[in-house]
Parts: sequence; structure tokens; C-alpha cells
Amino acid sequence: MTESIEEKKVPAKTPATAPDEWLKVESLDLDAQGVAHNAEGMVVFIEGALPFEEVQFNVHRRKNNWEQGTVTAIRRESSQRVRPGCPHFGLHTGACGGCKMQHLDAAAQVAVKQRALEDNLWHLGKVRPENVLRPLEGPAWHYRYRARLSVRHVVKKGTVLIGFHERKSRYLADMQVCPVLPKQVSDMLMPLRALIGSMDARETCPQIELACGDAPGTTALGTIALVLRHLQPLSNADIGRLKAFAAQNAGVQWWLQAKGPETVKLLEEGGTPLSYELPEFGVTMPFKPTDFTQVNPHINRALVGKALRLLDVGPEERVIDWFCGLGNFTLPLASRAREVLGIEGSDTLVGRAGDNFRKNQPATSARRALSPTRFVARNLFEMTPAMLVADGSADKWLVDPPREGAFALAKAMADLHLQPELRTDGWAPPKRIVYVSCNPSTLARDAGLLVHQAGYRCTFAGVINMFPHTAHVESMAVFDLA
Repeated sequence: MTESIEEKKVPAKTPATAPDEWLKVESLDLDAQGVAHNAEGMVVFIEGALPFEEVQFNVHRRKNNWEQGTVTAIRRESSQRVRPGCPHFGLHTGACGGCKMQHLDAAAQVAVKQRALEDNLWHLGKVRPENVLRPLEGPAWHYRYRARLSVRHVVKKGTVLIGFHERKSRYLADMQVCPVLPKQVSDMLMPLRALIGSMDARETCPQIELACGDAPGTTALGTIALVLRHLQPLSNADIGRLKAFAAQNAGVQWWLQAKGPETVKLLEEGGTPLSYELPEFGVTMPFKPTDFTQVNPHINRALVGKALRLLDVGPEERVIDWFCGLGNFTLPLASRAREVLGIEGSDTLVGRAGDNFRKNQPATSARRALSPTRFVARNLFEMTPAMLVADGSADKWLVDPPREGAFALAKAMADLHLQPELRTDGWAPPKRIVYVSCNPSTLARDAGLLVHQAGYRCTFAGVINMFPHTAHVESMAVFDLA
């Protein structure tokens, strides 16, 4: 449980909050819980409460020096409290647990995330950015182009449920709409429930993974890929039902997954392959439904543009894109730099990135030819100074790691800074690093290494609201050689 304010010193076994005590909420933590202190100084985490509200709550968990509960009454309401945009959001029994912040104004949500980023940078990394970037924001609704939807046939209710789990529960929420999914997909939830309910395999299909692509040549919603996980072979009748559903719903494309991700296959050949556009760079990115792509395509387009403007790549510069994936940043970088190296941990993704580069390589009237680009596979969680030197010097770096961060990379940089004798073959550190993060705590840890041991300044940092209404914090930081 993360707290966004300094905890007051309290003795062990501090007296519990009195049932009739009103608490003033001081801040919001990363689980979207209000943070307060009772009359004895005990920290209290309150679901459903917002900063500056005066509330009462019922306790459902208690330790020696903190309590956790749910708001029951509000005496003074926050001016930033809003009506949730989804009927399934809330604290009631059966409420969906997919979103945590719909009761808070969208702009205030971003401010909470910005504070969380700055708190993590300081408390975990002892780093304060010299400048705060303006938040990157996009549509607050219908933004989620990727989702893993659970499926359950509930015999007692005589229905099939499809969607996210209930708040703090292993049960599925009875979702009839989902306003964070594309409207076409939200409108499809009830027909999907009826479809699965009509199938012979309704007891053995636990999951549908959603992946949406752009319509060719546009950024509008195009292909809607639905990956059906099935534990037993599907009957011919069920195959027919899936095909009929796709024929009745424009853009729908069924994929079947019998076992692991490697078994995913397209049900019917033809149709429009999945891809997304980066029009600022004249790039089209084909992908498969199980590939990692950003959940929010609107923000991804803005993020790539912002990252490249901050990196400020010149036509004579060499750039390394660490954790390059399918080439989301690599291909746009290749439209600006002299040479690009993309490094990724997965051989499969390296192959796919190379394919994407070749598909985008012919110059057109709207785009110049991409610069020489090479992709290599390497375990980026086991980087050493020698491996770093072997990849050669680069003028700029783009780093976009998973939640685990880029500790080994930052540590290798620190070692090379503190032990100059390791810098063989004329290796020199990059002048600027743009680090895109989906976890502020690992960003803060790595920032601490870069700033305090590798010779960099943190010149910019800011949040990217990739997941509106959730507590997920995406961010970006810029490091310049001191």
C-alpha cells in the first residue's frame, strides 16, 4: 500500500478510530484510497474518499498502526468529486473493479498521478526533475483498445458473464457496458454473452483477449480481434456460430487459442490484418493480437511524438532503442537519425520488428526512406558494462522497459562512469536519454542510479495518462549528461 504523504510517528497498537469520528482526508494514494489520520495519529486508508473531504468509514482491515475501510458518510464533499461515467463503477456489491478513479475529475486524476511520480522520484531515488513536463492526455472514454476479458458461465444465474472481476473479488462483474472500451466493443458485450451462452463449449472458454487495430490509412477503429481461449476442441457447430457472429459484426476477427500464446491462430483467412498508424512519421505498424502494443492508441501517438521531440535527434546521430519491442519508437527514430539499433529480449519480437522495418522501408511521397536500422536480441536484465560497450557509442538513447524497469542497464552505465578504464574502444555515454516508464517506483530507482552514480541530470519528468480512471501511472523522464 503506497502512501503519498509522510506517515506520522505513531506508537504500536494505536487506538482504533471511533465509529462516530469524522476524518479529514489529506491525499489520495496509488490505489485511489483517501489517506487520513485519526485523532490518535493512526494512518487510515479509505476507499471512495477524496482529498479534503470529511468522512466516516467502516473498518474492514486493521493493523497496529493503520486501518483500512470504505467510506460510509461524507460531511464535506470535494469539489473534484464527479458522477461516474459507468453504471458498474462504485463501492456497491458486484461493482466492477476495472477502474478506481471514476468518482474523481479527470484533470484531478492526472494531478494525483503527477504527485505520485514526483513522490517516487524523491523518496525512492532522491531525484527532483529540473522541469515538470505538461501531462500527456487524451480521450477519457472509449480509449482501451486492448483488454483481457474473463468469461464465466454462471449456472445459478443462467447466464454468461464477460468482462472484468468485481472489486476485490474473484467473481466476474455483471457488465452490460464498458465505457472505457471502444463503443463498438462495449455495444458487443451482451451479444457476446449470448453467443458464448449458445455454444457447446460455454463451460470451457475462460477468456477472450481483445486487440483493436486502425482502419487502413486512418487512425479510426478498424479490425476488432477477439482471441478465444478454449480448453477443449471446438465443435463444428461452435465454429459456425463464431463465423456467423463475425459476419454480423463489422470488423470482428476471431482467433483461437487452444493452449499457450504460441497456439493462437486465425479462424478465417482474409479480412484486414491488425495494424496501427503513426501518421506523424508515415509509419504503419502491423501486429498480432497477442503482441505487446500500447492499450491507448491515442496516447501512444502523442507519446511517440513527444519522446522524439524531447530526444531531439539530428540526422547525423546514432540512436539505441532499448526494449524496442515491435519497433514502436525504433521506426519513427529511423525517420530522423543517421542509424538506429533496436535491442529487445525476445527473438520473436526482434524478428517481427525487422519485418515491420522492411514493410515501412520503401520511400513514399509522404515519407523519406528509413535510415539503416538493425535489431538484436539480448537479455536486458543481465546487461554488463562489457555488453554495453560492445553495442557501441550512441548519441541518444530511448529506453522503454516493462514494469521491472531497466536496473541492469542503469547499473552498467553507473559502473562505466565510476570506472573509466572499462570504457574500451572509445565508448562514450549518450548525451541524452529519454526513459518511458509504466512503473514510477522502478523509474525512481533507475533515476537514482543515473543521477547519483552515472553522471546525469534529470532535466524533465512528467506523467502520461495512458489509463484514465485507473491508478496506473505511465511517465517519461529526460536525463542529460551533467
